[in-house]
Amino acid sequence: MEQAERSIPCNIWDWDIPSKAVADVDDWHNEYSEVQELTVSEDGETVAAIVKSDEDVFTVCVNGVPWESTFEKVWSLRFAPDGKLTCLGMNEDEWTVIQDDRAWEETFEYVWNLRFSRDGAAVAANIRTSEGYGIVLNGEPWESTFVQMRACEISADGSRTAGNVQLEPVSEGDIWKFREGVWSLAVDGEPWDTNFLNVWDSVFSDDGSKVAAEVRLKSGLQTICVDGLPWKNGFKAVWKPLFVPREHDVIAPCLTPQGWGLLLNSEPLWNEYFAQLWHQTFSPDGKRLAAVVAPSFGRWTVAVNGSPWQSTFGDAVLPPVFSESGGRIAAVVKDHNKWTIAVDGTPWDQEFDMIWDPVFSPDGRQVAARAAKGQEYFLVVNGKIASLGYVQMWDPIFSPDGEKILVKAVQFGRLYRNLLPLRELLR
Repeated sequence: MEQAERSIPCNIWDWDIPSKAVADVDDWHNEYSEVQELTVSEDGETVAAIVKSDEDVFTVCVNGVPWESTFEKVWSLRFAPDGKLTCLGMNEDEWTVIQDDRAWEETFEYVWNLRFSRDGAAVAANIRTSEGYGIVLNGEPWESTFVQMRACEISADGSRTAGNVQLEPVSEGDIWKFREGVWSLAVDGEPWDTNFLNVWDSVFSDDGSKVAAEVRLKSGLQTICVDGLPWKNGFKAVWKPLFVPREHDVIAPCLTPQGWGLLLNSEPLWNEYFAQLWHQTFSPDGKRLAAVVAPSFGRWTVAVNGSPWQSTFGDAVLPPVFSESGGRIAAVVKDHNKWTIAVDGTPWDQEFDMIWDPVFSPDGRQVAARAAKGQEYFLVVNGKIASLGYVQMWDPIFSPDGEKILVKAVQFGRLYRNLLPLRELLR
């Protein structure tokens, strides 16, 4: 699942009670014939799961209390950035979106790809109706429908939506029709004037006024297209574009004769080229730019403003994470089939069977993460295991003053919300 940006300020959360048992989740298994994966709110005050009764009826259980609504099927349960518990539900072969036990009036043959605006007030998703495929935004479907659709994107303010669409049907084996280009990007239900062989990942600018996407031209080359206008150059391959923060310039990884490079509006941004380059990420202030790169085939690292870390890793490097000030960078890395985190190019000594994205303290000095060894989950701070093992655990969160860490974990059959003093963890 793509994680939505936090909307509810964490400074209004309860940062005083050291430990709280939120719900006895073991009891749910006695009450229901099936309990699916637990979902926990960011503040740790609410735990929910899709559950099934003996009558093969599904609903959502929240802190031990089931919703009044029931469904034949439920899936994609998650908390929106504004804290609303959201999922997709089906009754009588019609799907819709449900938030906090309130279903939209509109129903569809199928719904998928839930997307939220930055504040969570707007909800979008892909839909299929008897007329074709489209997008629904806050219960209002596009007026236009299409032969096929494979993605849903929403602008940060929630006012606009976009997705790649197939404009005409193509019979099996009709390569000539395919080569004419039957794919485009539809924005708010209106497709671009230009058709392409393929259209992939799209992204909105911060203000939502522009949208860019990966496309394959009729020549077979790939490039980036902004508001229907392709870049002047074509490439053997490209990856997902990204708008410069608060601007309309676009950067994207492109495969050039020199190797994979990072380009700005079709012109080289970095002088360095790599065997691979993707997952470009700006610092919060937009002044630094990092990306996952392969300096040589089979060796991965992070490049910052074009300069790669000296440490490289043989298995994987996940998208980099900046501290709040942008001064520090960390990333999940994998080498010799073991996972850890590298901070500013230096990997932790401790290795794990799995580890999740790093979390910086507000001042950027400390780094925490959840990790797994065997069947247990642990809080890790600055590379050292700082907790007992848990049955389940979610990403830690630092308090606004950086003095505590919120840990949401299942232990002894209960979900606990624990506040751990940082000074004690660092001893």
